[in-house]
Amino acid sequence: MQHFSARNGCHRWWNRFAPRGFTMDTRQFERGTMGNKACAIINRKSGRGSDEESFAQTLKLLEDRGVEAILLKKPADMAKAVDEAVAKGFDPIIAAGGDGTICGVTEALRGKGPRLGVLPLGTFNYFARSLGLPEDAEKALDVALNGADSTLSFGEINGKVFLNNASIGAYAAVLEVREDIYKNWGRSRLAAYWSVIVAMATLYRSLKMKITVDGKVHQMRSPVAFVAIRAYQLAEFDLEGVEEIEDGKMALLAARDSGRWMLLWRAMRIFFRGARKGQDYVLLSGKEIDIETSAARRFARDGERERMAGPYRFRLKENAIPIRVPHPEENEA
Repeated sequence: MQHFSARNGCHRWWNRFAPRGFTMDTRQFERGTMGNKACAIINRKSGRGSDEESFAQTLKLLEDRGVEAILLKKPADMAKAVDEAVAKGFDPIIAAGGDGTICGVTEALRGKGPRLGVLPLGTFNYFARSLGLPEDAEKALDVALNGADSTLSFGEINGKVFLNNASIGAYAAVLEVREDIYKNWGRSRLAAYWSVIVAMATLYRSLKMKITVDGKVHQMRSPVAFVAIRAYQLAEFDLEGVEEIEDGKMALLAARDSGRWMLLWRAMRIFFRGARKGQDYVLLSGKEIDIETSAARRFARDGERERMAGPYRFRLKENAIPIRVPHPEENEA
């Protein structure tokens, strides 16, 4: 990790739509009262922050606002960086990056007290957009420093945090292809969409799954099981499950098992907001979801892929950590 002091510019190495799930504390809507010093944990490789010019602009913005900047050299540094920030008394601790970075900071921060701030620097920024955060970095940083205090709910898959969604099956394969495409084309939404087409055309594996939702068992075959806890991304692609999430449940979408080319066609229907429940996917919803498959599988959470042995237990953790969000009047404007 690399640490930049916004106070004196020196640096040193050190080892280190109002969405459901947020509750507003109206007693704390006073602006500009930042009792503790803030820090930002930055993922240099996140979408908009990955080029030199954008990275320099981010550091300058943080320095101008008196925010300590902590650079991650590798994802494995995340937990240590958060622990050291907590020990130094930073509050809020700002996650500067894409959804994967914000998820990592959230996981490391749970149960430790300081408020989470969000500076979205990723390609899609679904989580930040679900909070109503502005896309402009300076305005988003202002929310992290002076916004309303609220609480954040998140999901867990076998104890690992996710903020938007987690899935097993084909989507993890898409992310693997996406990283290769990013290396050649750079990070962009167009490259991300193209990776879906490439992956669906070349990779297909149907999974036999036993899915238990709030005690009710469902047997099915599907290439992917996608569990969402925020409505924003589903609404953007005109997928069902929004009402279920707003009712405090998780939404599980499983694609129909109909072969590689039909899966590709259905992916295209999602892009063009034409996918339909029953015809293209199955929707289940509940507060507890368990998925059993025959062997360990790749899984993905908030755009980052990993490996994990099943069974996969999805749980919703309500009002789990404090977070800074826009003031209500800002979202109404």
